[in-house]
Amino acid sequence: MDYLPIFLEVAGKRVIVDGGTTVAARRVERALNAGALVEVFDPDPGDEVRAFLGHERLTHHARVPDGADFQGCLVAYGASEEHDRDALLHRAAKAAGALVNVADEKQYCDFITPSVVERDPITIAISTGGAAPVIARILRARMEAMLPAAYGRLAKFLADFRGRIYEAVPNGRNRRRFWENLIEGPVGDAFLAGEEGLAQERLEAELQRGADVDLKRGEVWLVGAGPGDPDLLTFKALRMMQHADVVFYDRLVGDGIVDLLRRDAERIYVGKKPNEHTLTQREITDQMIERAKRGERVLRLKGGDPFIFGRGGEELEDVAAEGIPVEVVPGITAAAGCGAAAGIPLTHRDHAQSCVFITAHGAGGVIGHDWTRYARKGQTVVVYMGLNAIKTVMDAALAQGVDPEMPVAVIDNGTRLDQRVITGTLADIEARVVEADLPGPALIVIGHVVSLYGALGVKGAVADQYDMTLKAGSTL
Repeated sequence: MDYLPIFLEVAGKRVIVDGGTTVAARRVERALNAGALVEVFDPDPGDEVRAFLGHERLTHHARVPDGADFQGCLVAYGASEEHDRDALLHRAAKAAGALVNVADEKQYCDFITPSVVERDPITIAISTGGAAPVIARILRARMEAMLPAAYGRLAKFLADFRGRIYEAVPNGRNRRRFWENLIEGPVGDAFLAGEEGLAQERLEAELQRGADVDLKRGEVWLVGAGPGDPDLLTFKALRMMQHADVVFYDRLVGDGIVDLLRRDAERIYVGKKPNEHTLTQREITDQMIERAKRGERVLRLKGGDPFIFGRGGEELEDVAAEGIPVEVVPGITAAAGCGAAAGIPLTHRDHAQSCVFITAHGAGGVIGHDWTRYARKGQTVVVYMGLNAIKTVMDAALAQGVDPEMPVAVIDNGTRLDQRVITGTLADIEARVVEADLPGPALIVIGHVVSLYGALGVKGAVADQYDMTLKAGSTL
């Protein structure tokens, strides 16, 4: 982050805008809306600036400003689109101690003017740090479309109850939860539907119920974060990530996803690698239970889906046994996400009429699967947690008589920017993976659908010098 986001109080303070351009008009409009005393300097301003002349808080000077004009000025905008004039403004304004922003002259800017979405009193500011302003404008347009205008009125409505809510719910964490329940529950629903009277009745009822006591009960959320790409999060997962008090997250959760957690939520890393566990499963579950009993909302954030080789079922049993409410939010499992990102369909009318998910590791180590049931014609096998046991897995399948020419793909860091796909056969994939030195996490796909890798033109499929792409129609 190159700039510190900040909202500046300018009501009743002097703001200078130098220029008569369209940019100058936008600066004048923004400053007047914020309550500033605006002074515009330009010998012959354009029509858009002239439209503001006559405003009670605007003064027009039909000249270029000099050094004395900036005394007592809080903010000075340069919008003349004349380089020499902008340079003079910058020197004079800085000498007077003002904050300066000159349009399209980054070296003359103490701050950047963001794109703004207004739902008074709610203001959302968007900036790209000057790198790509068009992106900020596109995002602003999208947010304008998705954010109901009534949210501003809802904020004003709730503001009248702040004092009473503070008295009724003195605990800070519970008060935040109370506010969230109001806004996202029946009170907010009624207000946004235009039923302000009903919303007030419901809010009064919530205050009378003694909500501070009700909010002391904690809960646990088992949430799937998907295979790694933040764009594959579900809306419900994102909402819970924004509401949790404490988050337990594992190694398979991508950095971009962790960045979306609520800023003030406590984060506890419980990642596991082979033979290297930050906490045991029992310790993780015990801590989740203990924190929920304190009244906290506990988020267990898992890569993929909690119920597909994520040990979510074990955690659900243990937490529910303590009488703690549990909610499970499914995520896109690694098989679906990585297969799609690599352009390898898990089922296909010509190649695979069934698909099975298995794990290479169980509680006692590498599992001795019956490979004649799994790796066979017309079926895809997806192996979770098999990278470090790939030799054992392949050797076992070969020993049980599976065709050595059966196509195999190993998808490393699937759906992420550093995704790599290594393809080969049951007989040679282990050597290829060793040569590629994949860091993991990785998924193994076995079956004739692998022959489609690279043949379907899927955007985002990744190849590198280790790939042996098997074309559709291959004899493998």
